[in-house]
Amino acid sequence: MKKLIALSVISLVLTGCVNPGKASVQPEQLKNHRFVLENVNGKAVKTATAQPEISFSALPDISLVNNISVSGAMCNRFNGQGKLSEGELKVKTLAMTRKLCTEPQLNELDQAIGDMLRNGAQVDLTEDQLTLATADKTLMFKRAE
Repeated sequence: MKKLIALSVISLVLTGCVNPGKASVQPEQLKNHRFVLENVNGKAVKTATAQPEISFSALPDISLVNNISVSGAMCNRFNGQGKLSEGELKVKTLAMTRKLCTEPQLNELDQAIGDMLRNGAQVDLTEDQLTLATADKTLMFKRAE
């Protein structure tokens, strides 16, 4: 009887360690890819100038396993070294140019991408669609290779 109880407890503990959720996006899945912004919170992005985009590349120091270089442009260009961990991308050292754009939507996107990357955004990659999401904003991109 004691063995049966002990075996039951061990199996319950091991069952609690299994993660039934989907696998997190890994840096290797994003590296050397460029994505073009298609919509924000479900609304299509239409600009008169260049389409907003984000790109990822490998860092030369392979000891930085989960780190990834992030760059792109909404209205302004941005870049930085980020960390992708458990499905969240954070770029604490994000640099961005500071010009004022004639299109208000692009100015808003500059603010949104800066906040998302600095504070952390959940990342999902399904085939050629990349999603960056926070509690109040979702940006959907399409691979542009």
